[in-house]
Amino acid sequence: MKRRQFLTGAAVAGAVTTAAAVSAPAIAQSGGPQIRWRLASSFPKSLDTIYGAAEFMAKRVSDATGGRFQIQVFAAGEIVPAFQVADAVQANTVEMGHTASYYFVGKDPTFAIDTAIPFGLNARQQSAWMYFGGGRALMNEFFKEYNIYGIPCGNTGAQMGGWFNKEIKTVDDLKGLKFRVGGFAGQVLAKLGVVPQQIPGGDIYPALEKGTIDAAEWVGPYDDEKLGFNKVAKFYYYPGWWEGGPQLSAYVNTTKWAELPSEYKAVLEAACADANSWMLAKYDAQNPAALRRLVGSKTMKLLPFPRAVMQACYDAAQELYAETSAANPKFKKVYTSWKTFLDSQNQWFRVAENTYDNFNQNARPTKKS
Repeated sequence: MKRRQFLTGAAVAGAVTTAAAVSAPAIAQSGGPQIRWRLASSFPKSLDTIYGAAEFMAKRVSDATGGRFQIQVFAAGEIVPAFQVADAVQANTVEMGHTASYYFVGKDPTFAIDTAIPFGLNARQQSAWMYFGGGRALMNEFFKEYNIYGIPCGNTGAQMGGWFNKEIKTVDDLKGLKFRVGGFAGQVLAKLGVVPQQIPGGDIYPALEKGTIDAAEWVGPYDDEKLGFNKVAKFYYYPGWWEGGPQLSAYVNTTKWAELPSEYKAVLEAACADANSWMLAKYDAQNPAALRRLVGSKTMKLLPFPRAVMQACYDAAQELYAETSAANPKFKKVYTSWKTFLDSQNQWFRVAENTYDNFNQNARPTKKS
């Protein structure tokens, strides 16, 4: 793809299309400086979609600048472990990271809202809040305390509820369950007796196989099949109510971001926006066939979480949001914006989107053709 074509057309989801278009002639005329950055990912190379989004973004940046701006992507553990990406970017150990912000709720629960919190926005709604609902400004105001500039860079879409070694029939079945679950969801589930565990993607299989944990969630059928969870757990639950539209983010050290020429900033923003769309589309394309293969193996049972369990989790989530908002002004500020947007989105989606989807997914011809 030619640089000018990319810069005038690649940005999606309401991102920096105008800025990118303006910058194209400047790069063509000046050539731009040679810049080499390193990016630490929180994901293993084997997961070609969630890890691959960073490589996709880096290639876009290189192509758009004629190779003058290069970003080298390193998998989890190659420079820093998966859950130390934020620290590495903050300290300028690396210029960039690619991660899920909710991994860092131990620092501050506000991080989680950048990715997903239980019973929250779906993928489209998350992008709408970020680009048009003030989400990016609020999150970057928060990230600034950690020397991080955040850019949306991927979304998995609604995730699965995970793999369990026993059936979950009632809320009582959650008590004492050692469950690998990321982000804010662990704190919600802890209210119902779950013992949450935060484990990097590449380490989940052995923990589940050895019985160190009783259950684990990751993303969805495509990745779960790659990671082999169906070989070590029988019951596959849905939906992942804690991740209705989880966003991945590119983290840039604020000093390095400030040093970038404006043209390169526009290129990077546009490339991340492209990767944001690319990841969601790829998962949507891959998950159906992977789920059919998993179900077809007849070694697992595909089950929905019981309604009573979902309701108990929903109530626990609302309780936790109220408690956290009362104790943490930074969380309250972002959450208030997020919740207002969620309520408005649900009113709209209930009218057209959900009505259409529910009919279309269950429709059958009344007459044989």
